[in-house]
Amino acid sequence: MTEPGPLRPAGAAPPEVDAGRLAALPPVPRDEDGPVFDEPWQAQAFALAVKLSEQGHFTWSTWAQALAEELAAAEARGDPDDGSNYYHHWVSALERLVVERGLSDAAALEDRKEAWADAYRHTPHGQPVELKRHG
Repeated sequence: MTEPGPLRPAGAAPPEVDAGRLAALPPVPRDEDGPVFDEPWQAQAFALAVKLSEQGHFTWSTWAQALAEELAAAEARGDPDDGSNYYHHWVSALERLVVERGLSDAAALEDRKEAWADAYRHTPHGQPVELKRHG
């Protein structure tokens, strides 16, 4: 599998920001100390959904619908509604939209998940997990 290229060529100007689209995005979850995420990957998942919407791959209402459908499916499966799996559902909804929008395919996502799982299994305790680049 080849590594994806950058979203924007080096030195290219960032895309123009659409103030209306930004205003429609949800605020970052916060408490009195700042942004609230239990794990770094949750913040990354949140940021990825915001960025993909900002880039026009889907509207925020489309995203909200996909997440609502994922949460409803989890409830139908009997998953506990205690908030502990919220960002797991967030990632599942995001993966579905990424495939539906042709940004990746299910096989590539599965390959990447397995590569991360393999890297995790082979990383000594206390060391950062790193995905080896192929190429």
